[in-house]
Amino acid sequence: MGEVRFRRYDPRDAEAVWALHEWAMRETGTDPADVPGTEDLRDVDGRYLDTGGEFVVGVADDGATDRSDGRDPPTTHDGTAVAIGGLLPNDTGHDDERTVPGAAELHRMRVAPTHQRLGYGRALLARLETRAVELGYNRVLATTAHSQPAAVEFYRDAGYDEVGRSKEAGYELVHFERNLCDEPSPGRR
Repeated sequence: MGEVRFRRYDPRDAEAVWALHEWAMRETGTDPADVPGTEDLRDVDGRYLDTGGEFVVGVADDGATDRSDGRDPPTTHDGTAVAIGGLLPNDTGHDDERTVPGAAELHRMRVAPTHQRLGYGRALLARLETRAVELGYNRVLATTAHSQPAAVEFYRDAGYDEVGRSKEAGYELVHFERNLCDEPSPGRR
């Protein structure tokens, strides 16, 4: 994994966060306009930070990600945004989501397609899990679409247990949970 630093969202990240979200969704074959509930990315302060959650941006130094194929991740005020992800108290998520008392939920976990499978997603997840514990949560929830097998496998490999499935807006969703007080599972790296 190349050098990346994770930091809290800054309002100057707004365009880069949106661009990274759209790019990552398109690369999975998902039309970003079809993803329900993405208005949270237009109000990260209000939806994440002001509600007791967290939103993290993984930034690589400018120039460190220049690619000859023209597929550069979006830039922000202090570098290149290569990963994003949010954490919400479970009772402040979307109205159609399951509720688990005392849990936090991961949202909008994205890694620039040019930087996937390099450890950025795991580093982002570790940062958000640490933050969840700091905020007093011992359980973290995650939901992803069945049509995104890399994301499904990512959560399984990270020690998350599949706890159910549902349908929303035409997507089959896979629901995961992980108790952060447990010892890491053998698949956790």
